Amino acid sequence: MNERQLEVFLDSLWPLLKAGVLYTIPLTLITFALGLTLAVVTALVRLSSLKILKWIADFYVWVIRGTPLLVQLFIIFYGLPSVGITLNVYTSAVIGLSLSVGAYCSEIVRAAIISVHKGQWEAAFSLGMSRMQTLRRVILPQAARVSVPPLGNAFISLVKDTSLVAIITYVEMFRRAQQISATTYEPMAVYCAVAVIYLAFSTVLSVLQTRVEKRFERFSAH
Repeated sequence: MNERQLEVFLDSLWPLLKAGVLYTIPLTLITFALGLTLAVVTALVRLSSLKILKWIADFYVWVIRGTPLLVQLFIIFYGLPSVGITLNVYTSAVIGLSLSVGAYCSEIVRAAIISVHKGQWEAAFSLGMSRMQTLRRVILPQAARVSVPPLGNAFISLVKDTSLVAIITYVEMFRRAQQISATTYEPMAVYCAVAVIYLAFSTVLSVLQTRVEKRFERFSAH
């Protein structure tokens, strides 16, 4: 990296970090919250005996997991207007990312629920609890502890996946890097800078994830 590239690299760090804090992280938090809610609902439906709803949930997971997120974003932002549905770039980004998170995390939640021993259900039923009470008071709390590590990984992956919404012109961190690169003509320096920031975000989140997991382990031990 020559002197010019180093200068661009250093000058790019702050505007990229600012875009990350103001746009990438909020977008990640919002879409993960919505996606996780959708994931829990989808997982419960797929474990239920409601055949029609179960079929719809299975179809949703099959489509989302079987197609690239990039293609899904293109369909939502560029494709839907052709059938009379026009969404702004932010709404399109939130919908696309939330649907993706919901599908992938539903498998995590479903597996966590299945991992709880059947004896827990039987014990709760013997105490007079209904199926919903058992699910809420006994099963989901145990499933939550099991699902923390994979859900943490999904959250970290989502931080990086938000870069894909740059393709529909949402100005998050990676889109800001594209803009800076277009004006400085130093793509290597700029994209190395944005890579460093993504790496920093992922590292911080990994440390936080480890601490959360340890707290859950201590809670389980008691």
